[in-house]
Parts: sequence; structure tokens; C-alpha cells
Amino acid sequence: MTEQSNARWHFRTRAIHVGSSADPQTGAVVPPIHVATTFVQPGAGQWGEFDYSRSGNPTRTAAQEALASLEGGCGSLLFSSGMAATHCATMLLNAGDHLIAGRDIYGGSYRLFHQICHRAGVATTLIDLTDVEQLERALRPTSKMLWLESIGNPLLSVPDLPRWIEVAHRHGLLVGVDNTFATPSLMRPLELGADIVMHSGTKYLGGHSDCLAGALVVRDADLLQQLYFIQNATGAVLSPFDSFLLARGMKTLDLRIRAQSDTALQIAMFLEQHPAVARVLYPGLPSHPDHERAKELLDGAYGAMITFEIHGDVETTARIVKTTRLFQLAVSLGAVESLIEQPATMSHASYDAAARHEAGISDGLIRLSVGLEDPQDLIADLDQALQLASQLA
Repeated sequence: MTEQSNARWHFRTRAIHVGSSADPQTGAVVPPIHVATTFVQPGAGQWGEFDYSRSGNPTRTAAQEALASLEGGCGSLLFSSGMAATHCATMLLNAGDHLIAGRDIYGGSYRLFHQICHRAGVATTLIDLTDVEQLERALRPTSKMLWLESIGNPLLSVPDLPRWIEVAHRHGLLVGVDNTFATPSLMRPLELGADIVMHSGTKYLGGHSDCLAGALVVRDADLLQQLYFIQNATGAVLSPFDSFLLARGMKTLDLRIRAQSDTALQIAMFLEQHPAVARVLYPGLPSHPDHERAKELLDGAYGAMITFEIHGDVETTARIVKTTRLFQLAVSLGAVESLIEQPATMSHASYDAAARHEAGISDGLIRLSVGLEDPQDLIADLDQALQLASQLA
């Protein structure tokens, strides 16, 4: 089957079939997992498609083909974690360069930019993505990259990506977009003009809390080669078994994220009416400041992450996240089981206190990752936790 014929398939068809041809030797519909670390070459100085598993592996290559197809890129690279992927993208920058990023970003990205990239001489400025003029004000002669999130973490902002990308490109900046929350099922930033898409494949792509993975997808072949050189030189590649798990997870991605999104909307509507809740941030609610933009940019669903703030202090918040039964208290997200956490002390604890306050991450903020359980069971679980916490307050 040619690449042209694959491109005509719909999303779910490509998720199942691209990179997953039947094994030519046995006819197995699931390709074998290639665990070899090295490969016999045709001759001295003559190289086959694969030579050493850090440089390339058949199982990893198959998963990369599938993800590139889903994101609409010319190719992708799989890494040992999402942070390894983000780090690879930042290694395109040199000492003295300047990185601009949105303020509503994952705590691990914040830590990487401010505590690792800073050591390499790369400066970082965080800006509010509600005002595109902030990019103009933040620009320096050394500015080289803009880093965004398709849906922000943890406040679930939905930036005007086409506008931000257009302005950044006008000033010669590369644009990277962390598409973990939206997934290519709901948004494909490369189609909006972004240069690099990053995924924590651990989350929705894998989808079962058993695969640690990261990915970069690009639309330009030269940029892909630059990133591949960095990856091969630094070595943070995805293992064959994790590549297999990631490829398997992507086959059901569209079904999972849409079912989870439907449940998330029901939960968000419940929380918005609950007397113990001060505010709910979910792009599918008309009350969300970016709701209209989310309707335009997201493909028929609003994602499965919910953030809400309670009436109460930090102790009340901690009590709620410890009292749920189906929502398990854990970091990470995007899998079939539902999770709950307090960003200020968990996923975004790497922020210093002032930066957390400036970003709007209060101690009373709670983040939910909605899984595939029955919506009514999840609502009942949250209701009992909120009521118990209110009684003890």
C-alpha cells in the first residue's frame, strides 16, 4: 500500500493499519517485537536499513510511522519519555538563545526550561497566551523558539494557535506545540502551521498507564533530520516493547478520547452546580473563557481533563483528593482509569511559589483525568468526597 493511498484513509483506519502490516514470514496480523540491539550488515562499510537499535529499530519505526500519519507529519521520533522528547527539541537551541513559552504549561516543562536549559545558556520567558501582543513585547534579537500547549496544563487554556504560529513565524521563530492533552484525534497543530508537535505518549497515546514514552512529529524533512541527529547522539530512544505498547494504544485512541471527553463534559456540568466548588475550568463548558475557540479548533470533543477549585483551604483540598475511591490519587493522566491530583503539590510542585501564584495555580486547585468508568459512578465518587470534605471543614 502506498503512502498516497494511506493518506486517503480516515483517522481510525490509519491508527489501526499504518505501520501494522501483516508479518510477511508468518502472516501474523500483529507484527513481531524486534528486541535485537544490533543487526548484521551486508558488508564492511555497507549499511542496511537498521544497524544499531539506538539509531533505528523495526518496532519503533512502525510506531513512528503510525504517529506521523495521525499527526499529518513527514515523520516522527519516539523517545524514552515526554520530557526526553521536549529536551531534544530544546537542544535545537544554542547558548545565548531565547525561548518563549506559554505560562499555562506542564510543571516538568517549566522545570526543564528554567533549571536545565538555563544551565546551557538558554533563557526562558513565560507569557500570558490570552494576549498575542505579549509575544511582541517578549521578543529579543536572540529569540528562536515559541513553545505552546494545545490545551494548557493545568488551567486548560486553549490558545489561538493559528494566530500565535503566524506571528511567531513572522519573527523567524520555530513553533513547538505540546499536543498531549488534545491528541491528534482532536487537534493536529502541524496542520495549523506548527513546526514541531510533542507528545507525552505515556498519556493518551499509550492510554493504559503501562508505557512510558515521548514523541516529536514534524512536517519538514530537514528539521526531522536535525532532531534525529540529536536523538541518535544523545540516545533517549523508546524501547521495542514500549514501542509495541504505544502502537497498540494508538489503535483505540480515537474511541477512548471521545468516550472520555463525553464523560468529562458530564462531570464538568455536575461540578459547576456543586455548592462546594468555586469554579470549573473545562473547554466544553460555555463558562470557559476559551470555549468558542475550543469549538473551532477541537474536532468535536473537548478532551478528558477537568480542573476545578473548591471553597476551602489547602487542607480541605488535600482531604478531597484523598477521599475519592474511583479517582485514584496519582500524577499522570490520559489512561483508562480516572486520576485526581493537587497541581500545587504534585504535577506543578516544581514551580516556585510566586510563579505558581502568577500562573493562577492555587492550593485549592484540583485536576481530574477522566477515564473510561461509568460517568454516574465517577460523579457519585466526587460527590461523596466533596460532601465529606465540606462536613469536616
